[in-house]
Amino acid sequence: MLWPKLARALFAKPLTDQAPLVPRETIQSLGERLAVTSRARLGRSLAIREVDSGSCNGCELEVNALQNVAYDLERFGLRFVASPKHADVLLVTGPACLNMREALERALASTPEPRWVVAAGDCAVDGGVFKGSYAVENGIAAVLPVDLLIPGCPPTPAQLLEGLLALLEAESAKK
Repeated sequence: MLWPKLARALFAKPLTDQAPLVPRETIQSLGERLAVTSRARLGRSLAIREVDSGSCNGCELEVNALQNVAYDLERFGLRFVASPKHADVLLVTGPACLNMREALERALASTPEPRWVVAAGDCAVDGGVFKGSYAVENGIAAVLPVDLLIPGCPPTPAQLLEGLLALLEAESAKK
């Protein structure tokens, strides 16, 4: 019968695991280091344009988590922008889909120098689960010059912060 199944489903524990707790101190120190490094490198905050080139949206959920109350990028001077014309970083998720090739190239052409391209997630790194499909060119590096690879399926917000920090620190060490 339907009613016993429904009752069991309503009163059963959820099947998902608890989210891993990231210590506040870790996020605070990563964010502060990122803010200081971006201001030293650019003289202002870091502007990020996120581009989804055909992913499953797992990485987008983690990128959006960077803006929630736990991570709150804005407090460190980092922000997401709506146009690549205002961005310093193109944060690309998903594999390089054939239908998105021109859009990715235009986004890169619209982003002013100094600019960086970050491939976030396994799909952006090498095609991930979509590798070998007729509709993708595997990783983003097949279309754009990539400055940083952040692997993971999906990468956590802390990994994304660490990756952005590593990128800025590596760039400031070059000077």
